Amino acid sequence: MVVAKWDVKNHGGNPTTNDSKKYAIFVGRFQPYHQGHISLIMQKINAGIPALIMVRDIAPDAKNPFSTEQTVEMIEKYHTAKGHDVQVIIIPDMESVNFGRGVGYEINEFTPPENIGWISATGIRNSIKEGNNDWRTLVDESIQADVEKYLLETEIEL
Repeated sequence: MVVAKWDVKNHGGNPTTNDSKKYAIFVGRFQPYHQGHISLIMQKINAGIPALIMVRDIAPDAKNPFSTEQTVEMIEKYHTAKGHDVQVIIIPDMESVNFGRGVGYEINEFTPPENIGWISATGIRNSIKEGNNDWRTLVDESIQADVEKYLLETEIEL
């Protein structure tokens, strides 16, 4: 796993001690779940804050070849194997994320460090389709077989 410190900018809400074990929320497509995603989520896990990963329910297409259920399965498989305090849920696809002032929680924007900011799910998918194994360094070994299997199954259907 890539261990990196992300820059963080708070857009509202005061930082908390999280004594009550509230969850940090992460929303995405995760097509596939890769080292960049893991590194981002680990910013909170490593601080002792559990994560709620919300996977957008989208129909598979060329840009999103994994079904929502396949994506959830891969994310759960990775975090369960590592013993992380993570819950994964499916949410409807969304138009925007909105918040008002004084919401009572942090709203953080994380910017990846240069050593992982270049990781791209599109690049991973293309690498697999081309038969190039360079993508394997970007996806945790615990879910590599699933990523490859699901992508190749989906390619036949698309």
